[in-house]
Amino acid sequence: MSRSAPPKRRPIRRLDAATVERIAAGEVVERPASVVKELIENALDAGATTVAIGIEEGGISRVEVSDDGAGIPSAELPLALERHATSKLDPAGPVDRIESLGFRGEALAAIGTVSRLRIVSRTPDRDEATSLTVEGGTLGEPSPAGRSVGTTVEVHDLFFNTPARRKFLRSPAAEQIEVVATVERVYLARPDVTYRIRSGERELAVYPATTDLRDAATRVLGPSLLRESFEVEGAVPGGRLRGTLGRPATAASSSRGLYFSVNGRTISSRPLAQAVRAAFGDYLPRSRFPIGALALEFENDRIDVNVHPTKREVRFLRERDLAERIRVLVREALLGSPAVAEASPGATPSHPRDHAIRASTRTPPSTLAAAARAAGHQQVLPVATDLLPSRSVPVRGPHPRLELIGCVGAIYWVAETEDGMVLIDQHAASERVVYDALRRNGTLARQTLMSPVLVPLSGAQRAALEQHGTAVRAAGFDVDEFGPGTYRIRSVPAYRGQTARPEGLGELLTELAEGGRPTLPDGLEERTAASIACHAAIRAGDVVEREAFARVLDALHQLAESSYSCPHGRPIQVRLSRSRIDRWFLRSGT
Repeated sequence: MSRSAPPKRRPIRRLDAATVERIAAGEVVERPASVVKELIENALDAGATTVAIGIEEGGISRVEVSDDGAGIPSAELPLALERHATSKLDPAGPVDRIESLGFRGEALAAIGTVSRLRIVSRTPDRDEATSLTVEGGTLGEPSPAGRSVGTTVEVHDLFFNTPARRKFLRSPAAEQIEVVATVERVYLARPDVTYRIRSGERELAVYPATTDLRDAATRVLGPSLLRESFEVEGAVPGGRLRGTLGRPATAASSSRGLYFSVNGRTISSRPLAQAVRAAFGDYLPRSRFPIGALALEFENDRIDVNVHPTKREVRFLRERDLAERIRVLVREALLGSPAVAEASPGATPSHPRDHAIRASTRTPPSTLAAAARAAGHQQVLPVATDLLPSRSVPVRGPHPRLELIGCVGAIYWVAETEDGMVLIDQHAASERVVYDALRRNGTLARQTLMSPVLVPLSGAQRAALEQHGTAVRAAGFDVDEFGPGTYRIRSVPAYRGQTARPEGLGELLTELAEGGRPTLPDGLEERTAASIACHAAIRAGDVVEREAFARVLDALHQLAESSYSCPHGRPIQVRLSRSRIDRWFLRSGT
């Protein structure tokens, strides 16, 4: 057997300066949202009290960040656009005592390397501002300009000189959602500053300055947090923790609703997030996650912020001890917070089992049946034929003839077949039917509300509505803007007699802002349809008439092989043969 020729050896060479700069820029600048984050942090370090963010095409064609901070002296402006030039770090001082948000001296230089950048700045002692441009890393000449005290940075045509990076950016609408989410993270780390976001001439969101972290968290996570939250505060190793978290009733379907900050810096920390999740223990199912904002304060020598170019992660001394202490503080605060006996007047809980959790946070239901009883639902419908006559559900194809017997815990339906029984998840079954209708027709029927419902939407939710508005409205949500941050819902999706909750629009938009629910066919259209279907379908805990559910089953069984799982891959039904049931009861030969 002949051997293939060895690869030709290439000599080691130094990269040219332009290539080095572009590689370094890629460590800091990943997308428009990372540009926004770096520029906001510079503004905060300059003492800004108001930061205005403007974007076009989600920030791909233009990002502008303007502040009322101290400004940059004219003589130092060219240095601000050089790598490793910074005012935030003493050249002779240690890098483990950083008191600013940005200190590497890379952000402006990195952004200028992969864009057309213009910076205009004025200090209080000057009558005019100075403007400086940089294009693809090439510095222009300073020139006089007009503006008030502070700094404005304009970034045009991001990645214009690195087309390989540019083509991997997402759609403008998706990048816009990420920009808004980035500003929200910064706001929850530094709520003492006002942030305004515009897309073109349209205002997307305003986050006013506040000294109350709970108020800031409510503006980002929604008004339900105001009704269903508890405070956390206490000493941790080397520092202090304070924050606000939602009770189990507010739990989200992903972990993105939990925000951390350290010394005013927004961070991500898997160990700390896992500690908070562990504190909720058996109060949340595995598929639900706590929401809220937690702020940590440390002496600067107890944390290392020099871990990642984007400063996304930090390293803590005694991290395990810190995580365990956070778990204990959150657990104690959760158990010690006053329980709410019932929902606010006129409010509908997102899930009937929420009533049980609100009624006694200390004693969560141990079973689904207990949850149903606590919520005022009947545990199991009667099975005697004189109380609940069975109704055969006509089906097509290979599916067995079913006779519905009853429902357990307003979640699982029990049906008898010729050779055993079937357990059916009412939400999964309805979700599959609605999803298939959406994918087949692109629309659902709609139910006009007798009175329009007003719902507040966060900045990220409004950005998601702008991106997915066509699909959301085609599905049956007739929604329009009613006032600052408030939207009016005139109709909701309806399918086979079931209607979606108006309040579900906010939950739907939060999911869509995060890319939609995962589905077996992992495409954007499928994820969007799966999210809409989830909120338009019968929900776990809904009390459903047998005739209504029979219609769902009839539609389900016409889908052939699709009837075995919901769009997210969860099983819809479990079949138990008569022989298997006999073995459970030690019956043989029957």
